[in-house]
Amino acid sequence: MATGAVPASSFSGLGRGDRGLSFSISFSTSVDFAKVCDSSPRIEWRRRRRGARIGAVRGSSNSRPDIAELQPASASNGTPLLVPRQKYCESIHKTVRRKTRTVMVGNVALGSEHPIRIQTMTTTDTKDVAATVEQVMKIADRGADIVRITVQGKKEADACFEIKNTLVADIHFAPAVALRVAECFDKIRVNPGNFADRRAQFETIEYTDEEYQKELEHIEKVFTPLVEKCKKYGRAMRIGTNHGSLSDRIMSYYGDSPRGMVESAFEFARICRKLDYHNFVFSMKASNPVVMVQAYRLLVAEMHVAGWDYPLHLGVTEAGEGEDGRMKSAIGIGTLLQDGLGDTIRVSLTEPPEEEIDPCRRLANLGMKAAEMQKGVVSFEEKHRHYFDFQRRTGQLPVQKEGEEVDYRGVLHRDGSVLMSVSLDQLKFCLFLAHLLWFFSFLRKRVHARYIDTIKDMYDGVVTSIKTFGGATKEFSITMGLHQGSALSPYLFTLVMDELTRHIQEDIPWCMLFADDIVLVDETKDGVNRKLELWRNTLESKGFKLSRTKTEYMHCEFGNTRHRDDGVVKLGEVEVPKNPEVLYKSLATKLVVGMPFKDLATVDSILLRELPPVEDSDARLALKRLIDVSMGVLTPLSEQLTKPLPNAIVLLTLKELSTGAQQLLPEGTRLAVSVHGDESYEELGILKDVDATMLLHYLPGTEDKISRVHAARRLFEYLADNALNVPVIHHIEFPKGIHRDDLVIGAGSNAGALLVDGLGDGILLDASDQDTDFLRNTSFNLLQGCRMRNTKTEYVSCPSCGRTLFDLQEISAQIREKTAHLPGVSIAIMGCIVNGPGEMADADFGYVGGTPGKIDLYVGKVPITQIELIDRGILAKKSLFRMSVNVVQRGIEMGQATDALVQLIKDHGRWVDPPMEE
Repeated sequence: MATGAVPASSFSGLGRGDRGLSFSISFSTSVDFAKVCDSSPRIEWRRRRRGARIGAVRGSSNSRPDIAELQPASASNGTPLLVPRQKYCESIHKTVRRKTRTVMVGNVALGSEHPIRIQTMTTTDTKDVAATVEQVMKIADRGADIVRITVQGKKEADACFEIKNTLVADIHFAPAVALRVAECFDKIRVNPGNFADRRAQFETIEYTDEEYQKELEHIEKVFTPLVEKCKKYGRAMRIGTNHGSLSDRIMSYYGDSPRGMVESAFEFARICRKLDYHNFVFSMKASNPVVMVQAYRLLVAEMHVAGWDYPLHLGVTEAGEGEDGRMKSAIGIGTLLQDGLGDTIRVSLTEPPEEEIDPCRRLANLGMKAAEMQKGVVSFEEKHRHYFDFQRRTGQLPVQKEGEEVDYRGVLHRDGSVLMSVSLDQLKFCLFLAHLLWFFSFLRKRVHARYIDTIKDMYDGVVTSIKTFGGATKEFSITMGLHQGSALSPYLFTLVMDELTRHIQEDIPWCMLFADDIVLVDETKDGVNRKLELWRNTLESKGFKLSRTKTEYMHCEFGNTRHRDDGVVKLGEVEVPKNPEVLYKSLATKLVVGMPFKDLATVDSILLRELPPVEDSDARLALKRLIDVSMGVLTPLSEQLTKPLPNAIVLLTLKELSTGAQQLLPEGTRLAVSVHGDESYEELGILKDVDATMLLHYLPGTEDKISRVHAARRLFEYLADNALNVPVIHHIEFPKGIHRDDLVIGAGSNAGALLVDGLGDGILLDASDQDTDFLRNTSFNLLQGCRMRNTKTEYVSCPSCGRTLFDLQEISAQIREKTAHLPGVSIAIMGCIVNGPGEMADADFGYVGGTPGKIDLYVGKVPITQIELIDRGILAKKSLFRMSVNVVQRGIEMGQATDALVQLIKDHGRWVDPPMEE
């Protein structure tokens, strides 16, 4: 087929509806290409969308960035169509910030020539001027550049004149209010989905072309006065599309899709341009980070073709709270920042607004640093990555081979794998901690009526230090405090104390109750006193009184330990059994009579850089039991050669492979290969001759010039070009002392940027000084945020604003407490109706503020069929869902709503009882 090339600038200004042009461009949903067709009048556009056969072209090998490569394609009438190559970022092999115009928000400049700006939104009632001003000042003190305030009515608009600062007004459903506050605020946010259209009823509506055109004329009539006023007063504007509040008109035509989000915003942008108003920015927010990334990319691709250069406001809406919210935001915002997109950002958390500033700043710093250093790799051609729709590259999972003694099929998970790095010291410490826990259990059981003498007699048996591998000794101080209480019977005393203090037992796990006395155990005397005060406060709050004078302290000396060099620990003549349950629990295995078994949220494989000595039978038995339940144990080649562990997976570098070192291993040994991604294609070529169980994409933590994201994209291109379908695990190493938020944001931005494109089969977060539970949970959160492995309840939770009808943080905590154990179930918790039903459509169940003190519950998803979407020209290959929601209960009293939600989940067969505590 013949091809033709024209300067890309020839396409500047192309845009659906631009005056004086007789054709338009729209990106297909599979969007590796654009399609061009006659669109004058609009009825011809719709006819083509429904009837034409559109030709497609995948990328271009042309090295000139200013040339768009074209191919003719045959439409149904034989007319050739020209299809330009898409472009959504400045460079595919390094981070280069997208060039934009400058938009002024008061005296704050937004755009590529300025720092990435940080912003948030108030949660106070806007009519409460004092509270709103106080919150704005608190936010400003934290370092925000811009603050947004909701303005839902005339009273709120009037209050804004007393609040004025560098502020943004948030407008839904109220054009008249927008006109009012445009005289006051520096920036107005309008939501194209509900500014002029009615609130979405989630109905499929068939429009004639005349009716559709009348809708556009209505939008122009309602929107034009606001544009003219903003232009008169020098105000900025954000045209902010929200995935959850698209109009019925848009969804009926484009589906609940990124394409619809972009078109909704462009309808308003064309009106701005027609009126010669350009002081505006775009946003494309969604609670699903994958949808959010696709929408922004499609928006920028459309702007590139049209020759537009408006800045971007980035955000994942309704991200939630805590680590979940930070992870979702890092995946969505961080992915786009790595591609040089974004000029101002907000991290939307269900937390006080000032708490959004710190993670926001960390993300902005990450984006600015990547762009300033232009981190990347050598230039490469990219043909296989899907920028605009999620098509996962699924690596070939391990297949069992004849003669293998263990089952390797479980070392990776089909929906995304979690690997963890375990050090030898951690392994040893887990075994030691099991000793200590066993000791206190032993102590409880052995103490009799003369327990004081017994405890003193047993001091010599307390294990207070352990020798780790390499000779280092870790010491543990133990202090015991005896507090004498009232003269209750021992049986009654135990029952009463256990019931009254049940909620604090977790804070003082080693407390013992004997007769009418309390024995508390801690590492220090101060710790004993703290626990004792907790007991006193708890009991006194319930009408009891404890003596504050009768307390005795007993201390265990360090020097008298019974830890023998052979690893045996004894209490008197009783040998303490070694039980690796602590290790197993840290990997989230389920335990049955002390033996580990894998579960949905269990770590799939571990990396053990140093193997225990061959003579350490206990540590090796613990590892064997993990291997027996199909948990992979990866270890470096040097370790396996000197201290071989049966059935381990051996980790090699490309350099070791090139020397043939793997030939020193027994035949049939499973291999994993660590690659950087920036190696020459000649060096990578050795992968063609190796039967690897997995690849670990790893860049040293000290590497600051090469971009992990671009190196990985280059690696995946090489694998695709050579038909290598080996699974790839993203192995990210973090420095010691890293802040937890930086770790979460780094993982979401670096690994998430690849997983949202379907590139990767799992994650290994390597941080030696971080808690294993934190790393494991962060890894699973990352996979779930990228819409891969679902291991817990998914929450879509709005960040609250002045419209919110209940305490979001309190209600969210209540709902999470009762429903957090439902993997595969998604629950939306929305403070008001503005985005509620729409964002609810991305969830299975919804809890939405209807009126003050009343809650509406939603449920349901109704798909538009694949045939309907193909008929409309929206869909090329794969099914796309327009989510519809049904309100099933209205006006539920707040105090009963959480229980009603639980019952609703049960009624729809999605409930399981919480697991029993082990």
